[in-house]
Amino acid sequence: MENVSVLFAFTAGMLSFLSPCVFPLIPAYVANLTGSTFGNNRIEVSKSLLLARSLSFIIGFSLIFVMMGASASVLGRIFTHNRDVVQKISGLLIIIFGLQMAGILKLRFLMLEKRWEAKQTGEKNVWRSFILGMSFGAGWTPCVGLALSSILLLAGTSNTVYSGMVMLFVYSLGLGIPFLAISLIITYSLRVVRKINRSLGFLSLINGWILIGMGLLLFTGQLQKLSAWLAGFTFFTY
Repeated sequence: MENVSVLFAFTAGMLSFLSPCVFPLIPAYVANLTGSTFGNNRIEVSKSLLLARSLSFIIGFSLIFVMMGASASVLGRIFTHNRDVVQKISGLLIIIFGLQMAGILKLRFLMLEKRWEAKQTGEKNVWRSFILGMSFGAGWTPCVGLALSSILLLAGTSNTVYSGMVMLFVYSLGLGIPFLAISLIITYSLRVVRKINRSLGFLSLINGWILIGMGLLLFTGQLQKLSAWLAGFTFFTY
């Protein structure tokens, strides 16, 4: 199941980055992390400073996510003897999260917010960026929470604690790599951000249907068969 789960985790991370909760706020995140200003339709900041602060921020939220993955895996191992039941419940919940993200369901309790708000006081350095990253990881907003919760549920069905940690690390890469790329791009121009903003609703719909598909695979027990087939196919091609 790990091959498919890892691919799903990376995809979910990228789509979480492109969610309406995160992507439109990237310029504000970068400005806050670096203490930079907007000018000439771009963020004016040193590239080396931007890379150092952004990487520190990414490491911060990655650490929180990996710890969450380890906790979910440990909890899942407690229910090892009832793994089929756990997988069905997890699959059903992931389907519900997907329906919510796709706009088919509108459950208000899934839209409760815990928004990350960074204070403007204090010296801006890599350690502060790291702490802000941890704060971001611990206080996700609703649309990121749905994808992240789905990955945590999937981690809870994994065979080992290590598998769950890897899954959340890959999710962090899916979220962190585009964050770093867009951070660099907006030092040249903010036009890319404005163009992508127009497609966020459609991307949220795609994310929802991906969650629904993964939930169905997990609920029906087909996820393990698909992963085994992909593993066998990869071995055969080599």
